[in-house]
Amino acid sequence: MNSAGYEVFEVLSGQSFRCAEGQSVLRAMEAQGKRCIPVGCRGGGCGLCRVRVLSGAYRSGRMSRGHVPAKAAAEALALACQVFPQTDLTIEYFRHVGGNKPDNMNYEEVTS
Repeated sequence: MNSAGYEVFEVLSGQSFRCAEGQSVLRAMEAQGKRCIPVGCRGGGCGLCRVRVLSGAYRSGRMSRGHVPAKAAAEALALACQVFPQTDLTIEYFRHVGGNKPDNMNYEEVTS
């Protein structure tokens, strides 16, 4: 357990913020006035806050398999509202493009 929390760095925006133990990445970002990840339902159902965890360890809460299929989750894709850091994290915001199958793995980096 880390009472000081963890550093989260989002590579596309270059923004970083602290995330308290037991706090989701999305809630921590919002609490600190950062805007590097879009905010939607905050409950794992809409898929708007999809990120890829590039480094670090985390625990995942419940996420819609329509937005994060098992194959994607195995490749460190997750919803920021359901990512709870266990170490410092480096993440990258991703947006789903193309196809409507739950297991579609066409993901595109958002650079704008």
